[in-house]
Amino acid sequence: MSQILKLISLPISIILICLGIMTILGGHITPGGGFQGGAMIASGVILSLLVYGLGNSPIEFSHLYVEVFESIGALGFIVLGLIGLFAGGFFLYNVGADIFNIVPASIQNLLHYPDTTNAGIIPYLNIFVGLKVFAGLSCIVIAFEGFKKFTEEDEG
Repeated sequence: MSQILKLISLPISIILICLGIMTILGGHITPGGGFQGGAMIASGVILSLLVYGLGNSPIEFSHLYVEVFESIGALGFIVLGLIGLFAGGFFLYNVGADIFNIVPASIQNLLHYPDTTNAGIIPYLNIFVGLKVFAGLSCIVIAFEGFKKFTEEDEG
């Protein structure tokens, strides 16, 4: 790869990852959400992997590291589904405002948007779906890069 491509790919990757995180966190009040944000984060990681290669990438994600993210996403989705099952009677029932009480009232008043916590479990679901999608798409490219590296070593 050329030096120009290596020079601009890392800042673009970081911007893509930040935009993906923003899409996930705002998915309950704006278009987008977990799937779109996870795909954007994965595209930032994939860009870095394709330009630098698996061993030289400044964004170092091993297969095990991404596997942990995928497991957290799947388990979180299931746990939130079970919370809805026990609280409302069916899987993924939207149980209401700020179920974990993690948004302080001072931040709610600062945002001047009192409905930020009325989305129930939807923001949390977006986060877990985003983790799952990011991990799944990144894992595919990491596996292909590892296979390419493995076959290049056999030929050489």
